[in-house]
Amino acid sequence: MHRLLYCALHPLFSLPIFAANCAGGQVKDGTARILLEQTWAKALELQDAETVGCILAEEFEEANPEGKLHDRAETLAQISRRRPGKSILSQLDPHLFADFGYIRGLATLVDAQGNVRARVRFTDIYVYRDQRWVVAGQETLLPEALK
Repeated sequence: MHRLLYCALHPLFSLPIFAANCAGGQVKDGTARILLEQTWAKALELQDAETVGCILAEEFEEANPEGKLHDRAETLAQISRRRPGKSILSQLDPHLFADFGYIRGLATLVDAQGNVRARVRFTDIYVYRDQRWVVAGQETLLPEALK
């Protein structure tokens, strides 16, 4: 199960990365990666696999909280089966090294009734390619004691 990420509507949605055409020209800085995380979150909330597909590299692979590996196709196929809810992103900490970067953060999963269901620490790895950032990821479910 890929995390449900959420962020309130943001001016980012007028940028080319929130479009199915996967436009390039994205900025190479930490702020761009935070905005990508927020775009990804909103796309998951809206079950918008097309937008998520623009973010994930063809060779995307993710280790979910249960330790299972999912490739890009599996991840995109799961989006339409997501339960209603959202995640609140916090503690976003981007790092940039030329055309490579990563961001660590915390996603708090909230169900449709507003109840916190889980907290997931994540690391997403970005590579700048074709004038846009593409990503791979890893997630860890926090134990109840850390919630």
